[in-house]
Amino acid sequence: MPSFDIVSRVDAQEIDNAVNNTHKALSQRYDFRGATLDLEHDRKANAVKVLTDDQMKMRAVRETLIGAAMKRGIDPKAIDFPEESEDAAGGKKRVTVTIRQGIDQALAKDVVKRIKDSKLKVQASIQGDEVRVTGKKLDDLQSVIALLRDAEDIKVPLQFVNMRD
Repeated sequence: MPSFDIVSRVDAQEIDNAVNNTHKALSQRYDFRGATLDLEHDRKANAVKVLTDDQMKMRAVRETLIGAAMKRGIDPKAIDFPEESEDAAGGKKRVTVTIRQGIDQALAKDVVKRIKDSKLKVQASIQGDEVRVTGKKLDDLQSVIALLRDAEDIKVPLQFVNMRD
């Protein structure tokens, strides 16, 4: 029986590369000369820690980081940059940017509900942080992929992997 998995994964090495590209690009800008700029990718916490002088520089870091991530093939929906930054020592601003990995339980239930409401002849089941979809026809599975790609209110990037015939 044909099947595939719906997952949400971001390659940690690509995040590392985007952080390095951001740091390099910002260190060459005139408005960042002599300014504090600390970018650190924490792989265990799946986050990027940012420390800058003020809110204006924080916005520049945000735009540059998201642009660098997009160039590396990372969907901007995977980067959760908080609107407000917290105060750090010396009048600096700090923020922890979360990198979304996996499909949480609520989103998995929503995806399964969407698939069942579509009335396609497929079965969807939640397996940890991914959703497996099986059906008799490959065309039905491709219809599910099209349905989920067109859904704009899903807040995480979805990948469709492990297609088996």
